[in-house]
Amino acid sequence: MTISGRLYLVATPRPYLSDGEFLARVQAAVDGGVDVLQLRCKDLEALAYMRLAERMLALARAAGIPFIVNDRPDVALAVGADGVHLGQGDLPVEWARRILPPPDKIIGRSSHQPADAERAIAERASYFAVGPVWETPTKPGRSAAGLSYVRDVASRRPPMPWFAIGGITLENVGQVLADGATRIALVRAVLDAPDPAKAARGFVEALRTAQAVEEEPVCT
Repeated sequence: MTISGRLYLVATPRPYLSDGEFLARVQAAVDGGVDVLQLRCKDLEALAYMRLAERMLALARAAGIPFIVNDRPDVALAVGADGVHLGQGDLPVEWARRILPPPDKIIGRSSHQPADAERAIAERASYFAVGPVWETPTKPGRSAAGLSYVRDVASRRPPMPWFAIGGITLENVGQVLADGATRIALVRAVLDAPDPAKAARGFVEALRTAQAVEEEPVCT
C-alpha cells in the first residue's frame, strides 16, 4: 500500500478524554477530510495500545483510509494495521520490514534535519515526516527544524511522499505550503480544535488552494 493522502492526523489520546470521546473527535476529523490516520500512544502498554488500535482501525477501514501505528511494529502486526511510523531512535526501516513485510505495509520515518531526510530516502521508507517546523508541546525539548528544512527537502524532490509536521495551524499553514510542502501532518490543530471536522476542512481547503496555485498556467 502507498500513501496518496495529503492530510495526516497523528491522533494522541488525551488524559481528559475517554476513549469514546477521543475516537469521536478522530471520527469528526476524518469526516472533515483527514485521509491518513496514525495512533500515537507513548505511555500505553502493548495490550491497551492494541485495544485502542483495533477500534481506530475499524474507523479507518470504514473511511477507506490508511491506518498507521506509531513506534510499535508488533502492535501494527497484531491488529492488522497498514503500517508503522518510526522515530529516529526506533528500528531501522529494514528491520521493521522483517516484522511487517512488503509490499503491502507502510513504513514511515520521522526526520528533523537533512541527514535524517537522506537516511529516510536511502532506507526507502514509504514516506517521511519533516519537522517540527515550529516548536510544539507534542515534541517537548525538540528544537524547531524551521521552514528552511521544509525548503531543503522540497528541493531534493524525494521519490516518496513527505509530510511537514510540527506547530502547523490554519494561520501559518500557508507559509509551509508556499515553501514547498504538499502534504501536512497535524496533531493539536485538529484533535484539540473546538470542531475537529471544521478544522480539518480548513486544512483541506488550504491544500486545495495551494495545489490550484501551483497548477496555474504561466502566461508568457
